[in-house]
Amino acid sequence: MRWPVAANLSLLFADMPLPERVDAARDAGFSGVEIQFPYVLEAAALRAELERLALPLVLINLPAGDLMAGGAGLAAVPERRPAFARALDQALRYAEVVRPERVNVLPGRLVEGVEREAALACLADNLRLAADGFAGLGIGVCCEAINRLDMPGFLIAGSAELVDLMDRVAHANVAAQLDLYHMVRMGESLPVAIGRLAGRIGHVQFADAPGRGAPGTGDIDFAEAMQALALAGYRGWLAAEYRPGPADALRWLDSWRSAGWAG
Repeated sequence: MRWPVAANLSLLFADMPLPERVDAARDAGFSGVEIQFPYVLEAAALRAELERLALPLVLINLPAGDLMAGGAGLAAVPERRPAFARALDQALRYAEVVRPERVNVLPGRLVEGVEREAALACLADNLRLAADGFAGLGIGVCCEAINRLDMPGFLIAGSAELVDLMDRVAHANVAAQLDLYHMVRMGESLPVAIGRLAGRIGHVQFADAPGRGAPGTGDIDFAEAMQALALAGYRGWLAAEYRPGPADALRWLDSWRSAGWAG
């Protein structure tokens, strides 16, 4: 089975200014793009560039507060509900212009002094709030598990925790965002993780493990992963969210096309 492949412009082509990375992704043969936090770009200008190149914007992240600087983020901290609401409003206004297919709400870290159950309840409430808001724009909401080796204390780290979260939220406009790299870093079998989340996966990202480099630089059996995704009935995007090496020539993308994986 073939899937469309998107470039994560927050990591790929990072030697270029962000607007130029859209052109680079198209020239490299990607079918779409995703941007973790695009809000530094003027929304109308980004929309115009995407339309000029006929490239879909597959995914953006909701603003996450201090998460990327080592903090707890916004989505699972009860006392930060007002800040989450402001971030949601910002993302809704931005997304209304740039029209991503999905928006990822990062769970964040468990705060000292907050019980896990309270954090999960807060996260579920905020995901429902986001799902209702983006449903009005025809945009789906995702939530991602991130391994605790790279991000210690992350609230949702494995496939079982992600399934539990989907059960808690129980909203038709919320799906799981599955990153193959993070699952492997948590010691999970990809066929098991994918099978566990079958029917709930809205978006897939990948990098090789353990180094988070391009496919072929680590130990992930991508043939096994693609077979599992096909068996799970996944029909969405595959997004390249890896750290390119100095000699990265995107040879993996050609090999994926030859293998019948990349559309």
